Amino acid sequence: MSPKLRTLLILIAVIVPLDQLTKYLVVTHVPYGGYAVPFAALEGFFHITHSRNPGAALGLAQNVHVYFFVALTGVALLLIGSFFRRIDAADRLSAVSLGLIVSGALGNMLDRIVRGEVIDFLQFNLGLFIFPDFNVADSAIVIGVCLLLLDVVTQETESGVVPKGAPEERDG
Repeated sequence: MSPKLRTLLILIAVIVPLDQLTKYLVVTHVPYGGYAVPFAALEGFFHITHSRNPGAALGLAQNVHVYFFVALTGVALLLIGSFFRRIDAADRLSAVSLGLIVSGALGNMLDRIVRGEVIDFLQFNLGLFIFPDFNVADSAIVIGVCLLLLDVVTQETESGVVPKGAPEERDG
């Protein structure tokens, strides 16, 4: 088994069950629309909530049928799988990035199939802005995308390709 495939499978084996476990705990212990008892040190900044999102990210597309999101996730997973096959067998950063994205997509897709909506429960109050509730799967997707972007930028600069807008190196 290649290192990249091992990395992908380990992430799926850890992230998807962790995502589903945390959602189960929220559904069974936090009233819908309510809050769990806040952590004293984080009160006012972080809450565990119980919200549900039948739509897309940030509450968009609320009235779209669940099958659309399941199909869209399936297409995204096929595209990611195609990209995954093309990365080098030893490219762990890309494997971690894609593994996180796949794990998050699978976690939220399971919610859509089983519940018809996604359970969200992590809420941060940034003072002027309360960030929309999210979950472990969402976190995995965002971290995976950020790592993938970092990997792309790093590979471009190592290969001598300077991204647009970046200052050019000058000799002394």
